[in-house]
Amino acid sequence: MSKLILIRHGQSIWNLQNRFTGWYNVELSKNGIKEAEKAGALIKNLNLNIEAAFTSYLVRAIKTLEIILEICSLEKLKYKKAWELNERHYGSLTGLNKSEIRSKLGEKQFKNY
Repeated sequence: MSKLILIRHGQSIWNLQNRFTGWYNVELSKNGIKEAEKAGALIKNLNLNIEAAFTSYLVRAIKTLEIILEICSLEKLKYKKAWELNERHYGSLTGLNKSEIRSKLGEKQFKNY
């Protein structure tokens, strides 16, 4: 039986700062690296035969995948990048603090983002 593993990238620096990130390329935070390492260890313990891997074009997602592949001794596995896996694009909200925007818009309108 085939299995599909879906993983969100580890915490980025802007996640830590509570900013809208979207398509902006932001590195993983120290905690994000640890999260990717933990995910890699959990996947390795499943003892699965991983044949393919996919990621978005975003640095934080690529780095998360590369950490996981390294821990699983699969660093030579070629992976495919797809823009369709990129995070939502936030346009002019990119880089802004979510709490500040929530205060300006109000909770009801903020839920749309």
